[in-house]
Amino acid sequence: VVGSQGYYSNEIIAEIYAQALEGAGFEVERQFQIGQRDAYLPELESGAVDLFPEYTGNLLQYYSPETTATQADEVYAELAGALPEGLIALDMSPATDQDSYNVTAEFAAANSLVSIADLAGLDGLVLGGNPELEERPYGPAGLLETYGVTVGFDATGDVTVDALLDGLITLANVYSGDPRIAEFGLVTLADPEGLFLASNVVPIASSEIADAVAEIINPISAALTPEGLVALNLQSTKDQMSAADIAAEWLAANGF
Repeated sequence: VVGSQGYYSNEIIAEIYAQALEGAGFEVERQFQIGQRDAYLPELESGAVDLFPEYTGNLLQYYSPETTATQADEVYAELAGALPEGLIALDMSPATDQDSYNVTAEFAAANSLVSIADLAGLDGLVLGGNPELEERPYGPAGLLETYGVTVGFDATGDVTVDALLDGLITLANVYSGDPRIAEFGLVTLADPEGLFLASNVVPIASSEIADAVAEIINPISAALTPEGLVALNLQSTKDQMSAADIAAEWLAANGF
């Protein structure tokens, strides 16, 4: 059983896993769009789902909220030790899809913004993102503690980028793999203090199937690049292709 989050990009990766396993002779059941971690991690931990694409930093922060790891290799190593018994992290991918804070090019130019630190001292900032961002370590409390930046919060959810472009918020939490960052010329603010943990794509497998699927899934992880992930996402958001078609095309193009 291969699962996915309620996030289109995650479903594309899960579909790549599923088709690759089917091509290798496995019978695959898909349980996609399960939701967020509170919904799907119990499914993984219970063995109801066997394989799931995850993101190293955010998953580590879920299991170890006090972690001080920020760099990709240390985050991955710490995650491997933090996973509950019965779950194994396969090889992480160079592809990343991590939280990032973005402003419009106009707002960045008007306020000489390059880094999150440059926001300190600006009044009236409103951060937009998914509702759970308000309680995340890198949300409003983390901005204040790490950078001295005070923000209001608006749970803009799926319309976060639209809200930023319409001027309803000043700061948007957007995943780094979102093609709209380039499409609308958004400025991703640098994070020199490591507020966000590195979040590389990583397959999480049940220990019962990890050895059997690793030889199929690990090469896929190695082939998936940050730029490649943005391109896959663009096929969904702009070209309106299905996850199944996107996955099939990617597997063929990459020799799987």
